[in-house]
Amino acid sequence: MDRSRADAYEFLSVALDMGESLMVCGGEVNRVEDTIRRMGFAYGAHEMNVFVITTSIVVTMELGEGNSITLTRRINSPLSTDFRKLSRINDVSRNYCAGKLSVENLKEEYIKAIRPTTKPIRMYIGSALAAGAFAVFFGGTIFDALVAALFGALICFFQRELSSLFPNPIVFNILSSFVIGLGVCLVAKFIPGLNLDKILIGDIMLLIPGVAMTNSIRDILVGDTVSGTMRLVESVMWAGALAAGFIVAFWIVW
Repeated sequence: MDRSRADAYEFLSVALDMGESLMVCGGEVNRVEDTIRRMGFAYGAHEMNVFVITTSIVVTMELGEGNSITLTRRINSPLSTDFRKLSRINDVSRNYCAGKLSVENLKEEYIKAIRPTTKPIRMYIGSALAAGAFAVFFGGTIFDALVAALFGALICFFQRELSSLFPNPIVFNILSSFVIGLGVCLVAKFIPGLNLDKILIGDIMLLIPGVAMTNSIRDILVGDTVSGTMRLVESVMWAGALAAGFIVAFWIVW
C-alpha cells in the first residue's frame, strides 16, 4: 500500500470512528451520513458513497483514477443519549471541513472529544432530580418524589455500571425495570400514603427510549426508511420490555 493510500485509509478509519460515536451518542442516521460525506470531500475525495443503519456503516471513498477505498464498521455498542459528546464530535468534524484541523490532528482532537467530562456524581444527582420531578409533575407528593429520586439514582447506577454485562438493551431493560419495580412496590406496600403509580411513572421516564423513538420517526420522514424502521421496532421492544418488568414486579408484590 503506497503512502497516499495508507494516509487515506487512516483518515477514513477515523471518519468511521467519528460516525460510530455519533450514532452511539444518539445522532440521527442522516447526520452520520452527512458528517462522513462532508469530511471525505474535505479530504479531497471525488465521490463519497455512505450507507448507514443503526448497526452498520459502509463507506466507499473514490480518490480518482480508479483508486477507491471501502471500509465497513459493525456497530456493537448499545445506543445511548449523550448530546454533549455528540456536540463536541460535531465541532471536530466542522473544524476539519472548514480547514481548521489537519488530517494529522484529526484523530487527536476526536480522542479529546470523546473523553468523559461529566462527573459521575452529577449523573446520579441528575437522575434523582429527574425522577423526582417527573413524579411531582404527574401528580405525586413530595414524599413520592423522594422515593422516586432514590430509585432514580439506583437506575443511574444500573445504567453506568451494569448495562455492559447484558447481551442487549432489551434484557437489561427487563431486569432493571423488574428490580426497580419490585423495590418501589415493596416500599409503597409497607409505607402507607405513597402513590405507587406516581413513583413508578417518575422512574420509568428515565428508561423510556424517547430520543431513539423520535430519531426513528425523523429517519423515516427524511427517507432513511430501513434505518428508521429498525430503530422504531427496537424502541418499541425496549418500551415493551420496560412495561413487562414493572408489571411482573407489581403482580409479585400485590
